[in-house]
Amino acid sequence: MRVSEQADVVVLGLGPGGEYVAGTLAEAGLDVVGIEAELVGGECPYWGCVPSKMMIRAGNLLAEAGRAPSLAGEVKVTPDWSRVAGRIRGEATDDWNDEVAADRLAAKGGRLVRGAGRLTGPRQVTIGGRTIQARQGVVLATGTRPRIPPVPGLTETPYWTNRDAMTARELPASMIVLGGGAIGVELAQVFARFRCAVTVVEGQDRLLSQEEPEAGQLADKVLRGDGVTVLTSARARQVSHDGTGFIVHLEDESEPLRAERLLVATGRRADLAEVGVDAAGLDPSAQTVRTDGQMRAGEGLWAIGDITGHGSFTHVSMYQAEIAVRDILGSPGPDADYRALPRVTFTDPEIGAVGLTERQARDQHLRVRTSLLPIASSTRGWIHGPGNEGFIKLVEDSERGVLIGATSAGPAGGEVLYGLNVAVHAEVPVERLKHMIYTYPTFHRTVEAALGALR
Repeated sequence: MRVSEQADVVVLGLGPGGEYVAGTLAEAGLDVVGIEAELVGGECPYWGCVPSKMMIRAGNLLAEAGRAPSLAGEVKVTPDWSRVAGRIRGEATDDWNDEVAADRLAAKGGRLVRGAGRLTGPRQVTIGGRTIQARQGVVLATGTRPRIPPVPGLTETPYWTNRDAMTARELPASMIVLGGGAIGVELAQVFARFRCAVTVVEGQDRLLSQEEPEAGQLADKVLRGDGVTVLTSARARQVSHDGTGFIVHLEDESEPLRAERLLVATGRRADLAEVGVDAAGLDPSAQTVRTDGQMRAGEGLWAIGDITGHGSFTHVSMYQAEIAVRDILGSPGPDADYRALPRVTFTDPEIGAVGLTERQARDQHLRVRTSLLPIASSTRGWIHGPGNEGFIKLVEDSERGVLIGATSAGPAGGEVLYGLNVAVHAEVPVERLKHMIYTYPTFHRTVEAALGALR
């Protein structure tokens, strides 16, 4: 194949991590080509992290208004979905603008090529009839797409993914959510708070099945409190659409579920064959691209973000991007370390977690001690009153005397997680943590009590 042009580095996919790699390397003086088929910035600013938090913020305000009579007297609030949709289309679009992002890359010295690129040889990427040879290498940052389960009839219906939910101009009267992971429970709660009748269908025996059982139980409780119908250990066996709504038949032969909309939130997947990884000697049927600690996937090939299989999180992509940049520029730095990988489900209350769950630690045959304390037992939790559901759970490697996992659920669960994240990452001895000064009265003061309760 004739090579039409050359560059130092080609970045395939300009989500948050890919955009960072392309821009940083270009600023460092390299000739960089960034390739993107959709919007520069990727899933996070347009259909994921940013707009979903706008929705969640609005839903939380509605919930707080509902709690207000017990705190400050009668408050009347009328939910207005059009305002939420308008803010997402307006503020999010203004702050995260594809053209602005493209201009930003150009200002740093990078070149943007629009289109779906794929590997076609060592250090070689083709976009349509255009082929670029990279002198130093290629960075794969192509992300993932929604995983659609093989339920008979589903693909013939106008189901929603998270993108459709984020761009919905009108609130449906009812909605079925397939999947009780982070995306499913977040959107279920938001839509329910705007008075949409929501049913969540989860195949596992609890919500948030990758987290602590207590986290799933809490999510179940708060969703039911918002009027959501939660069905666990339930799987769809047939889906159809009659022109006005969806009919979902479950495997247990119960009465079929009916709703105006169906949201599929059953995870995400990478399509490595589409990216052409076989041209670089990788397995196109694999679920992820395996890398070493410096994000190298092969000779002259790096991979970052969702496709590496360390979670569909923007912060992981950015973390890996920094490592890949250092390696490409020949700057020494530590290998990627995922022992303290943080994640937050932005429900109300927020459910943050870092490191291993208790079950994961025991499965690794570690000797552990744990503790579990409700946020409401703290002074700040008592002051907070309505809406103070949550807990701190700690998992300690008792032989080494360090925390290896923690869950922080509560009104500020994601923020409280930071200190626990530092403790797990830095392997701060539990005895030292016990003798810190914890600010009074704060939610994170519950951590001090949880440390003393380790058994």
